[in-house]
Amino acid sequence: RPAAKMVTVHCAALSPQLLESELFGHEKGAFTGAAQRRIGRFEQANGGTLFLDEIGEIDSATQIKLLRVLSERSLERVGSNTPIKVDVRVIAATNKNLQEMVARGDFREDLYFRLNVVKIEMPTLRARREDIVLLANAFLREFAKENERPIKPLTDAALRLLLAYPWPGNVRELRTAIEHGVVMSNSAVIDVPHLPQFVLTPPPAMARSPELPKNTLDASAEFNLHALEANTIRSALSTAKGNRTHAAELLGVSRRTLQRKLKDLGL
Repeated sequence: RPAAKMVTVHCAALSPQLLESELFGHEKGAFTGAAQRRIGRFEQANGGTLFLDEIGEIDSATQIKLLRVLSERSLERVGSNTPIKVDVRVIAATNKNLQEMVARGDFREDLYFRLNVVKIEMPTLRARREDIVLLANAFLREFAKENERPIKPLTDAALRLLLAYPWPGNVRELRTAIEHGVVMSNSAVIDVPHLPQFVLTPPPAMARSPELPKNTLDASAEFNLHALEANTIRSALSTAKGNRTHAAELLGVSRRTLQRKLKDLGL
C-alpha cells in the first residue's frame, strides 16, 4: 500500500454526528443540511490507508460502526442500507491509555483488540530530552524560511529552559514555543525573554511532574547540559550514519561548529 492514497481524520475535531458522516459518508437528505451525497473517508481511502488521529476521543456509537467496518470490510453510508465493500488499512493514534479506557468502559474491548495488531509506543518528549535540541533546530530552520529571516540560534540560557520544561503538549507544544521565540526575537539570537510565558513559569505541579526521569529536573542538582549536548550530537550522528555534514545540518550548525563540539566534548 505504500504507493496508494493515505487519508487522515482528526477524530477529536468533530462532533459524533459529523464524525460518522466524515468516516462513512452520507446520502442526500440523510439529515438536515445533507444537500448532496458525500463520500466518506473510508471510501476515499479504499485500497490505501486511513489514519485515525485521537482515536480515544470517538463516541461509543461510532466505535460500534467502526468495529463493524473493520470486521466485515464493508460500510453503509448514513441514510442508506446498501453495503459498500472497502479494503482499507487503518492506522490509529492516541495520547490516551486505551487499556485503562477499556477497563473503565469508555472504549470497546473488541475494537481495541481489532486495532491493536501492531502496536508502536512513542515516548513523550520529556522522556527523550536529547530530541529537544534536534527538533528545536528543525523548527528554527522552518520558521526562519517561512518568515524569510536568518536562522537565529538559541542561547544556552534559553536552551536550558527548553530542556527543563516537561512539555505536556509534546512536539506540537515545542513547535509553538519555537515559533513564538522566532517572532518575538528582535536580536541575532533567541534568548530567555523571547520564550513564551508557559515555558518561563510553568505551574509547580507541571514543573515537578512525576513522569520526568529522576535527576532530569531536580532543583537541588545542576542540570548537566554538556551530557545532554553530547547525547544530542550522538543521536544526530547516528541518524546521519556517521556523516558529519549531514549531522551538522540536522543540528542546525555548521560542520566546523560540529567538529569543534566533538573535540570539546571528547567525542
